[in-house]
Amino acid sequence: MIKLYTDAAVNKNFKTSSAGIIIIKNKQQYQFKFKLNTLDNHLAEFEAAILGFKTLINNFDTNNEIIMFFTDSKIIKDSLNKQYAKHYQPQVDELIKLNRSFNTVITNWIPEKLNQGAHNLAIQGLK
Repeated sequence: MIKLYTDAAVNKNFKTSSAGIIIIKNKQQYQFKFKLNTLDNHLAEFEAAILGFKTLINNFDTNNEIIMFFTDSKIIKDSLNKQYAKHYQPQVDELIKLNRSFNTVITNWIPEKLNQGAHNLAIQGLK
């Protein structure tokens, strides 16, 4: 099993945003930070999730692995369950497509306090 945690941070005052991603495989933790190009918090969360799955695909052997995806964004969790989001359908479609690259993806909503690792990376990425 591989665990994927994603989060985004947006600073509208400095017009910056970033994604924090943590991947745990075989008890080893991998941390990633990426700059984003949006000031919309929901869009940033979608972009962070998309980057998380792309990072998995591009950097890890995921054959026959169950992917446990953790997000503190209710819109991502709900949108993936419904396969629909009124204002973010292109991002939902891309996430669905990326999810099809894996045998099993289980999406879990967690409270922000349980997503501190990805959150802290996203905050660091703002600097």
